Amino acid sequence: MSSKEKIRLNKLTSEEEEVIVKKGTERPYSGKYDDFYKKGIYVCKRCGAPLYKSESKFDAHCGWPAFDQEIQGAVEHGESAGLFSGTEVHCARCGAHLGHVFKNEFFTRKNTRFCVNSISLTFVPAK
Repeated sequence: MSSKEKIRLNKLTSEEEEVIVKKGTERPYSGKYDDFYKKGIYVCKRCGAPLYKSESKFDAHCGWPAFDQEIQGAVEHGESAGLFSGTEVHCARCGAHLGHVFKNEFFTRKNTRFCVNSISLTFVPAK
């Protein structure tokens, strides 16, 4: 997050803070967006920045929402994380922890899987 930019951050529950701020992970198959396929945009729960379009969502059978492309410039890729072979991903606007990105799994033509915690997202339906 840029020190010059003032961002209004949403108040988080303790469960949301555990994942979004402390880089935790929600239990697989427990998030509301895992098996959810409505048209719209997924935005950051913490700051409201648009992150993923519903058109990039697919069923990876992994227990978390999966996307094969982020909205350009919306997601930052960080260091590889602990038990996961993927790279951590964060909201480029506020730094909220989203989940992990994995490459070369051949789920889609884009060969990328953003494995995102539902608790890090808010869904905004298409009009």
